[in-house]
Amino acid sequence: MAEALELRIGERTVRLTHPDKVYFPERNLTKLDLANYYLAVGEGALRALRDRPTTLQRFPEGIAGESFFQKRAPKDLPDWTPTARIAFPSGRFADETCPTEVGAILWAANRGCLTFHPWPVRRADTDHPDELRIDLDPQPGTDYADAVRAAHELRDVLEGMGLRGWPKTSGGRGMHVFIPIAPRWTFVEVRRATIAIARELERRMPEQVTTAWWKEERGEKIFVDYNQMARDRTIASAYSVRPFPHAPVSAPLLWDELDSAVPRDFDLVSMPARYAEVGDLHADMDEHAFDITPALDLAARDERDHGAGDLPYPPEHPKMAGEPKRVQPSRAKH
Repeated sequence: MAEALELRIGERTVRLTHPDKVYFPERNLTKLDLANYYLAVGEGALRALRDRPTTLQRFPEGIAGESFFQKRAPKDLPDWTPTARIAFPSGRFADETCPTEVGAILWAANRGCLTFHPWPVRRADTDHPDELRIDLDPQPGTDYADAVRAAHELRDVLEGMGLRGWPKTSGGRGMHVFIPIAPRWTFVEVRRATIAIARELERRMPEQVTTAWWKEERGEKIFVDYNQMARDRTIASAYSVRPFPHAPVSAPLLWDELDSAVPRDFDLVSMPARYAEVGDLHADMDEHAFDITPALDLAARDERDHGAGDLPYPPEHPKMAGEPKRVQPSRAKH
């Protein structure tokens, strides 16, 4: 095969170097296979990334080699791909790439980007999220079926607050539910609303769901990772390829598909045919912008009536006002 190929997408020509480089040895899938995948699902993948500051999870030598997260836009970023300045919790800044066309996705794929991690904001306003993201994370002893059961109850919780969620597989054993919201609230406020939603789900399913930040307290339950809404935390985007041997992808689903879906069936090889058949199942997300006031009201009631205030932030995050001590419970006892 040639040392390089040129792929045409819209007005752009993207150069693909070493197209025969193997990225997934178990299935002998190459960089060209990756590029063809993103061409096939391009509009759906772009919908999930459009105008969002995006961290690139790169595997230049494939999943068997070293990998890294690239937050800052590379110096050779094409001049037709914009960037946005984002602020980290530390107060430092960085300019991140913001895809606005499928060519930008292919350009990143040529650099070994398998998974795209977009911020829940747009480049026009990087301080006010326009997505509330819920990560249903199976703990040891639980699996996708347990996440599905939690997701169905979560759907009812959301509807009770006037919210609607769009589910997708994580690409692993878990599930993500995204809620488009009006960009009126800060990261702190949206995270607070997420905690309130998570606590309500936990109250309804106390034996199946937990909000416990410390792993030693979670048990065999689905952990609602509320800290995915903390500033600088991101979730793999819809259609992103995940770095596992069978090349799975994060697959958008309809609610009535959850029980029958098998996450392993959605991969780099199979997803193009599904996409050609059903299109982007989350295409209408951008038509909505929900109000999270009911969730914030619930957070206020939880704090007033039950003393349920803030929960710990990630370890790399600065200490926040009202946050409990970040001390592992077993250590705190001593």
